[in-house]
Amino acid sequence: MRPLPRIMVAPNGARLTKQDHPGLPVTIPEIVTAVRDCAAAGADGAHLHVRDAAQRHVLDAGLYRELLRELSQVLPGFYVQITTEANGRYTPHEQRALVRALRPKAVSIALREITDQSDEAVTRDFFDECQAEGISVQHILYDHTDIAELKKLVDQGVVPGDTLKALIVLGRYLDARQTSTPDDLVAPARALTTAFPGVDWAVCAFGAKETACLVAARDIGGKARIGFENNLLNSNLTCATTNAERVRDLVAHLGPEAA
Repeated sequence: MRPLPRIMVAPNGARLTKQDHPGLPVTIPEIVTAVRDCAAAGADGAHLHVRDAAQRHVLDAGLYRELLRELSQVLPGFYVQITTEANGRYTPHEQRALVRALRPKAVSIALREITDQSDEAVTRDFFDECQAEGISVQHILYDHTDIAELKKLVDQGVVPGDTLKALIVLGRYLDARQTSTPDDLVAPARALTTAFPGVDWAVCAFGAKETACLVAARDIGGKARIGFENNLLNSNLTCATTNAERVRDLVAHLGPEAA
């Protein structure tokens, strides 16, 4: 399976709409354009949500197929990851059903969501199926409890431990005042890499210090997920007009190796 991209753009997420930012891409043509522009700015992967006509986050296999088809024509071979995010409305069964219907090359799955109210055998079968199908799973981890739970499930053979991929989330959706800082990364990164030496991992961060958090992740061996899903502000505290502007801001801070 392919390694995680160095810079994965998350252009819309599940919660913001055009009322929050007019440049937030919600239609398939808008998302395709945003990803194309971010690729030109230096992103080498995309984390994708699809929206319905009311701009609501949906786990819709048909919309995803259309989006993936369009992106494959515009950016052949580009790393594309879908999400199974519940957003308070989807069950683990519905999340698994999306993956089984779509068979994507890559998917992000919040460990605490997919294991909620699920029996261990169901979880084991699902992750075994993903591995057999060559579906690259990135486990979304919000705190130390999630990291410890992933360690337990890997040790028990419920989650395959080879080619393990993870995302450390700094901050929360529901606290608009919260600003993640690079210091917030130290403990979870140490816990994750101690539990899983060689893990392929990345970071996303809420708030105006997103860029600084992602540079800090690079400095200790991590990768970056950036974009309007988590933050609208550039490192100089101006509001970015597009996701590509956020990518350019990060690339400038990462230096020549990111070019």
